[in-house]
Amino acid sequence: MSSRPKKHSLTLRGHRTSVSLEDPFWNAFRAIAARTGRPINELAAEIDEERGVDSGLASAIRLFVLQDLQAQLTAQSDT
Repeated sequence: MSSRPKKHSLTLRGHRTSVSLEDPFWNAFRAIAARTGRPINELAAEIDEERGVDSGLASAIRLFVLQDLQAQLTAQSDT
């Protein structure tokens, strides 16, 4: 598992782009898409639309992954 970011291709609203993410973030992002039954490009487009102008897409995806993990941990501690 590499700790260095790698470029990953995405299609957002019909336009090809790439994001540089570390393998653990990319794998977690793909797992979230699979778990929620959503195409990864659709999920990335949603994150892209919601991110602020001061944040890049890669950073927004990292934060999305972190928030998902935090939500899972909170749900587990509530049971």
